[in-house]
Amino acid sequence: MTIQGFTATHAKDARFERGLRSFFEYRDLGIQDATQGRVDAHVIRAAAGQEFSSQPHLHHTHFQLVYILKGWIEFEYEGQGTVRLEAGSCVYQPPGIRHRELGHSPDIEMLEIVLPAGFTTEEVDSVNG
Repeated sequence: MTIQGFTATHAKDARFERGLRSFFEYRDLGIQDATQGRVDAHVIRAAAGQEFSSQPHLHHTHFQLVYILKGWIEFEYEGQGTVRLEAGSCVYQPPGIRHRELGHSPDIEMLEIVLPAGFTTEEVDSVNG
């Protein structure tokens, strides 16, 4: 049995930093390091005082799950239309699905789990390409 890669993080020690989107802050949960880059998990929240904007894009992933902890967020998804997610909602975004954020509440907080950790994002002309 191995315990290599074990990690535990706690809300009282949480540090949020700017990341992929300037209008969000990200809390690293230590999963990327623990899994040698196979998986990433972080809590995302709205960055105070930052104006929201979103271009249609897609992610080169194998798996992406978003679970809403607090507030709400709306996305437009390729082939799905507008999807509003609220506290307790969960969405699986298939690899390469085109999407864009339409808006979120000031108190939005969500958990995102992505494989692989070092995925890339590609901007596209439209959600329904």
